[in-house]
Amino acid sequence: MTDKPFQPASRAAPSPVSIGDAAPLADRSGDRVLIPPVAQAPERPPSDIVWSLGGQTMGTTWNARLIAPPGADKAAFQSAIEAELAEIVRLFSPWERGSEISRFNAAPQGVWAVSQAFWDFLDAAMDLGDETNGAVDPTLGALVDLWGFGPPGPRSPLLPTPEDEEIVAALKVSGWQKLRLNRDARAVMQMGGMKLDFSALAKGHAVDRVSDRLMAMGATSHLVEIGGELKGRGVKPDAQPWWAEIERLADSPAPRTVVALHELAVATSGDYRRAFEHQGRLYPHTIDGSTGQPVDNGLASVSVLHAQALRADAYATALTVMGPYDGPEFAEGLGLAAHFVQRTDRGLVERMTPAWRAMMDDDTA
Repeated sequence: MTDKPFQPASRAAPSPVSIGDAAPLADRSGDRVLIPPVAQAPERPPSDIVWSLGGQTMGTTWNARLIAPPGADKAAFQSAIEAELAEIVRLFSPWERGSEISRFNAAPQGVWAVSQAFWDFLDAAMDLGDETNGAVDPTLGALVDLWGFGPPGPRSPLLPTPEDEEIVAALKVSGWQKLRLNRDARAVMQMGGMKLDFSALAKGHAVDRVSDRLMAMGATSHLVEIGGELKGRGVKPDAQPWWAEIERLADSPAPRTVVALHELAVATSGDYRRAFEHQGRLYPHTIDGSTGQPVDNGLASVSVLHAQALRADAYATALTVMGPYDGPEFAEGLGLAAHFVQRTDRGLVERMTPAWRAMMDDDTA
């Protein structure tokens, strides 16, 4: 076996890896292919052994394909992934009454010390709130519950939408600018009634944590997926990258798109994922903290590619909240690779940032 790194795979790529509910492709004819820039040839995987693992977590499914190092124990990898995901749930799931986030949300007014892991994640979420001017906001739990997307469950069909007074009351205990952190004490101020919600971040964070755990265990080539958020590292034994299909609306004007997830994550936010319809209007689960209501700006889906799954997840949500005009402008300013599909009177219209377009294969641009 040579110690030389693998050479990059040909741009004429085979069908993508199918993960979760993604339908396998018979061929790539007519597909759009995205290839991220690669600074240097990827290193050889640790072996030729490819394992597929999976399970349930966070109200959805997880899947992992990994190239195991020689002598590795498959059960140990399964257990390690499950341990990482269980820790995410223990810290950040509002559906678990004993989780750290649930304890904070139920706490009376006061200053409460939190664990280091909770603090680090909340601090990162607050930074994203600052960066996006609240388009990512970890304090909207009261509004999420009010609209029927939180642990209390859906609203009654007799009263599917909240009254204005209810929205105003929930807004009073929401807003990332109202949350106070005591860094010296590693403590968070509960103003009374504020509810944290990390639904725009948790899956991406979990993908990153699982990926880092696999790296630490010697599986330096792998593809991780949780509820549609994916991250790929390294390459497969045949030197091909991990191929994945971008989530796509049935009537989208964009062709079927596959991306080489080499040191790259992808996340998609869509108004079709969790939503309800009332009097002809669609109410998606993404809440705009500036209005206290589900977004209603015409964006049907936003996909983002980023090295960190956490940021891909967060930016997909933020760009959805920003809308079809401010969202692309913000994304271009940051150099994000992002793709937008907007509902218009003319039907679905797509838009992509220069960084997204730059990844497109010459034959599919």
